[in-house]
Amino acid sequence: MATNFDATRLAVQTAFPTNDLLFDDKEMPSIHVFIPKFRLCDVLSTQSTETHPAFIVNGKEIDGFWFGKYQSTCTDTGRAYSLPAEDPTVSHPLDWFVTQTNAKGAGWHEISNAEWAAVALWCHKHGCEPKGNNNYGKDSSETYYEAIPVPGVQDNGKTARVRTGTGPLPWSHNGRMDGIWDMNGNIWEWCIGLRLVKGELQIIPNNNAADNSVSNSASSSAWRAIKASDGSLVAPDGNGTTTGTIKLNRVNNHWEWDTTISDSKDESRSAAFKDTTAAASVGDAAKLILMSLALMPDTALTGDGIDANYGGDYFWANNAADERCPFRGGGWGNGVSAGVFSLDLGSPRSGSWASGGGRSAFVKLPAEA
Repeated sequence: MATNFDATRLAVQTAFPTNDLLFDDKEMPSIHVFIPKFRLCDVLSTQSTETHPAFIVNGKEIDGFWFGKYQSTCTDTGRAYSLPAEDPTVSHPLDWFVTQTNAKGAGWHEISNAEWAAVALWCHKHGCEPKGNNNYGKDSSETYYEAIPVPGVQDNGKTARVRTGTGPLPWSHNGRMDGIWDMNGNIWEWCIGLRLVKGELQIIPNNNAADNSVSNSASSSAWRAIKASDGSLVAPDGNGTTTGTIKLNRVNNHWEWDTTISDSKDESRSAAFKDTTAAASVGDAAKLILMSLALMPDTALTGDGIDANYGGDYFWANNAADERCPFRGGGWGNGVSAGVFSLDLGSPRSGSWASGGGRSAFVKLPAEA
């Protein structure tokens, strides 16, 4: 560890015990937030005491994972960092961000959908879904709070990107200084371990995608489809037509998980996340997987502060194209449709936009524990 960072690390740990300064193979620091292991029943209405999939890597449970406190800033060294008050890096495809995080060493990776979902479900259960830059420098529900704009970056004369972590406390995932910043708005964030292939849902099981030796590429053999009847994972047929697996259908202007697709279009369409349903063909075990990965609402979960509308977040998708990969969180102009449950499965992995970036994460792989 570089000696000149010792005092900084001590200060971070003292002020925020759940935060740490983590160092990569170049001995360069990033600030990350530790998310400790929890069970499905801790965040969903289920009675299942199974561990949430984000805490299972290569068949072994981990104590938790380190989630980037800030959206990624990538440097000319070819590595992604989680640092405050920076302009988050944008305008690169998914595989570019994967390369930037994987280069940092074993355990480093672009944030996985399983990890993002775990944090989102924790927020929802605890009634603290964060606000953020979804309205040109402000949250759509706020009038006076605003973050520090990135100089020279505007959208039709209005604020676009803001500097990482410079918003008010409600912009952190838990409403505190030790939380994760900017999961609602600012820029969309690429996630790994999830995709649609011609409308068929495919995942890299549990949080195996966090092991950066496991390929997240389009041709990876790690991809699995989900049997709707019992939630078992099977090798997909490569055409999006695997028999009996979960697929994304469009029914009465909302998304519905089913085993067949009656309404497919090679274009991006949207609907409120809260309105996403599962057809009768999808059994309880498969629905639990969908809910655990923040792919459909848990309508049975109620309690103080729990928002049945899921913040008004929206779900975009293309259920006809060859491959579509996930962005999460929303951008600076998405308004109430942005948030921790906001999901875009309408973009190819080659996509590159000024409103799209990434976030790094770290796990201590089970073999090293």
